[in-house]
Amino acid sequence: MTAAVLIGAVIAALYLATAPVWAILTLIVTLLAAWEWSSLAHGAGQPLNHPQRAIFTLGVGAISVGLASLSLNPLWLFLPAALFWWLIAPIWLSRGWASTSARLLPLGLLLLPSFWLALVNLRAIHPNLILAIIGAIAIADSAAYFTGRKFGKHKLAPAISPGKTLEGALGAAVGVTLYGLALYPWWPLCGINCLPRGLGFFWLLLILSIVGDLFESWIKRQAGVKDSGTILPGHGGVLDRLDSLISTLPVAALLWHWFTR
Repeated sequence: MTAAVLIGAVIAALYLATAPVWAILTLIVTLLAAWEWSSLAHGAGQPLNHPQRAIFTLGVGAISVGLASLSLNPLWLFLPAALFWWLIAPIWLSRGWASTSARLLPLGLLLLPSFWLALVNLRAIHPNLILAIIGAIAIADSAAYFTGRKFGKHKLAPAISPGKTLEGALGAAVGVTLYGLALYPWWPLCGINCLPRGLGFFWLLLILSIVGDLFESWIKRQAGVKDSGTILPGHGGVLDRLDSLISTLPVAALLWHWFTR
């Protein structure tokens, strides 16, 4: 029931809301994610108190609105977050760096505004673009889950998320490939040359979605919690539902501007 409500609300806002309303609604969601993010950051082994979490959440909002008002080139808006997910996050996970507040709070001030700006930017290009990306992530998650349950034997990252398997990741890759091929008739009309770039786009998003999922799993494990929050019945917190999108949407926005320039 929660999923049905969320899907309906997202589609309605995506296609019916005006640009300012979309920006406000998605900023509220981003601030909820920021509040949960701050709950996972521990200073000197102690969780942050409510005033500290409120300051961080307001900081995310102020940076988001401030960057939006500057009308910067998409390269500067999304490249720092993209570099984190491409380069730093895999190193962070492989080395098992601790998620202290000194690391996690500045990181949140970078990643969460970039996520919100990507939501606004991609929707301004076309709502179908965001829907296609969300669909790819959903297909990847479902294919990984069912393939992993049926065939999973080799753990992908047992120290971080024991349920994820290499077989599940391969199943996700197959699912995303079929999804991309199914969408091909609706891609820009540039002939067969679009196919390699389009599939590469989806494959990259798949990899980044896995990284984002593992990263949130790691910081939750460090904080000693199962879910980032309890606001969504049966689903945990807002951050639990956005982890893959936070890692993919800024990169998608960056690549889309690069592909179409």
